[in-house]
Amino acid sequence: MAVEIGSKAPDFELKDQHGSVVKLSDFQGSKSVVLLFYPFSFTGVCTGELCALRDELPTFVNDDVQLLAVSCDSMFTQKVFAEKEGLEYPVLSDFWPHGAVAQAYGVFNEEKGCAVRGTFIIDKDGVVRWSVVNALPDARDLNEYVKALGTL
Repeated sequence: MAVEIGSKAPDFELKDQHGSVVKLSDFQGSKSVVLLFYPFSFTGVCTGELCALRDELPTFVNDDVQLLAVSCDSMFTQKVFAEKEGLEYPVLSDFWPHGAVAQAYGVFNEEKGCAVRGTFIIDKDGVVRWSVVNALPDARDLNEYVKALGTL
């Protein structure tokens, strides 16, 4: 079951595509976070979703908002994927312990060994204010993120 709206977002510490450590709590008090889980790098729907965010980056990475994308791929896979697709925002590796952060958010598919398409908008106090969880094949609507951010 996904983390509930109104609850404290589970903190985490993951490496991005450059090997830098990113902690959710580092943004508390300064930025809201769009935390996006996706199944696998280099797959059609995932690439489309992450590139759509790239194309609208000022909406999702600015003085008030930080986008964090997470999959269970290795940091090295994330690096090549981010470079190939021109992703300049943090693409985080939830590789080991495998899917631990996705599990904490209730969006890990044990059978497939990957995250499902879960997105959580976390306010500056570290509280989940909006979420959507889609099945593996179902892309999310980027405009819904923009509407949710507008309510913070």
